[in-house]
Amino acid sequence: MSRRDQIKMSDAEVEAFLEEQRKMSVATIGRDGRPHLIAMWYAILDGAPCFWTFAKSQKIVNLRRDPRITCMVEAGDEYSDLRGVELVGRAEITDDEDAVLRFGVAEWERYQGIKMSESMLPAVKKMAAKRVVVKIVAERVVSWDHRKLGGAY
Repeated sequence: MSRRDQIKMSDAEVEAFLEEQRKMSVATIGRDGRPHLIAMWYAILDGAPCFWTFAKSQKIVNLRRDPRITCMVEAGDEYSDLRGVELVGRAEITDDEDAVLRFGVAEWERYQGIKMSESMLPAVKKMAAKRVVVKIVAERVVSWDHRKLGGAY
């Protein structure tokens, strides 16, 4: 068995890892062909990682021109603890008001750790008004969990 096979996460491990982590590095392709790389909060919606951002942001300008996207979620400080998931695919952008609000509520609950109350909803609606949601449609998933090596390199 190759070292690559030894450290690869199962589908269930990838899903659990993405649920557990909080930040995703998102790369889009700029007009000059260079990567545009930013960190985003994200949430899993309908089984897919998604994030929201301002409709006029550079990443959305890039994705409307070229929907290819690569995202990475990683954790660990020591080599023996490194874990990560790379998602390579395409972005689906939606500006549907209900979908954007639904995501805003999901992200708020994920990062605040509590259910959203009716009194908090107007604040999320205000944020949602200028945002779009990006769904990451992964065509390839690469994962690694160096903890599976048990300290052996």
